Amino acid sequence: MYIPKYTITTSILRQIGQVEAAREVIENAPLVPDWEARFQDDARARVVHFGTALEGNDLTFSQTKSVLEGNGEDIVARERDIQEVINYRKVLEYIEKLADRKSDIVYTREILLDLHGLITDKIIEADQTGFRETQVVLKNSITGEVGFRPPSFLEVPFLVDDFLRWINSDYGRKEHPVLRAGITHYILAAIHSFIEGNGRTARALATLVLFSEGYDIRRLFALEEYFDRHADEYFGSLMEVSNQARRLEDRDLTPWLDTFTKALAVELSKVKDKVRELSVDIKIREKHGKQIGLSARQMTLVEYLNAHGEVTMGVARELLSMVSEDTILRDLKYLLDNEVVVKKGSTKGARYVLKK
Repeated sequence: MYIPKYTITTSILRQIGQVEAAREVIENAPLVPDWEARFQDDARARVVHFGTALEGNDLTFSQTKSVLEGNGEDIVARERDIQEVINYRKVLEYIEKLADRKSDIVYTREILLDLHGLITDKIIEADQTGFRETQVVLKNSITGEVGFRPPSFLEVPFLVDDFLRWINSDYGRKEHPVLRAGITHYILAAIHSFIEGNGRTARALATLVLFSEGYDIRRLFALEEYFDRHADEYFGSLMEVSNQARRLEDRDLTPWLDTFTKALAVELSKVKDKVRELSVDIKIREKHGKQIGLSARQMTLVEYLNAHGEVTMGVARELLSMVSEDTILRDLKYLLDNEVVVKKGSTKGARYVLKK
């Protein structure tokens, strides 16, 4: 059975902590159902767009959204690019359906082949589906040099089964789900089981691991966005691990897991900030019956008040250390004038509390 080799570094531990902190905020935030559905649709569009862009798809984000909404007839683009987007939408539907099952999922060859079949539908010929039956190499697109030589096609079925034994084992299930997802991504990319679609298949199964093991996090994030925006880091860390040794079990996955946990932490932190903003907005509207626009500084003050009950000028200066005291006073006056807070006391020791 394959046993992954890696070290839990301070960086990885910190990033998993950031993931957990963001998860707590996002999952417990009060969101209007219509807003949540809209954000989920936007996250799906970003997953599809950036996940296919990583593999050379030229559609813009706007074009991708149009295709996903069924309005792609007038888009001038390669037929293949449009089909890739349609296919990945079906992949996400498949993942969500499996993840919605209440029982523990067993990861199988069938699931892996189903994902690949959906990804490459109408993209490759029928005789090219399934595990590859030829040797492939990955070359530098500029120099033409061989950058990575995946295992022999003869080894592919055995390596896949070896990995599946680990991920389904009691031993493998003791790992943190975020690490299990990262390991899944790397191993499938490294085995390179197929003629085409390996990256998308690896990311899809990693997403299934997250979604099935308690980390769908309201399905509001898109790991693929980080990977595409930091493509050199993404591909570089995969290659760094792959070039260590010929055998999978001899490779230290630490550099890749650092990148993977960082990507998830960054994307979830962005979602957390947006959700916090919307949650505060909802609470204010419920109290006051109207929309009150708040700046980022004012949001920081209100969030602190929600958590701690009151804020003094001294605390406000610590929270907003980058601005002057006059600016902080103007922010507090705005909150007072809009009846978001009330002031208790009139000296320098005055306290501000949320208006009930």
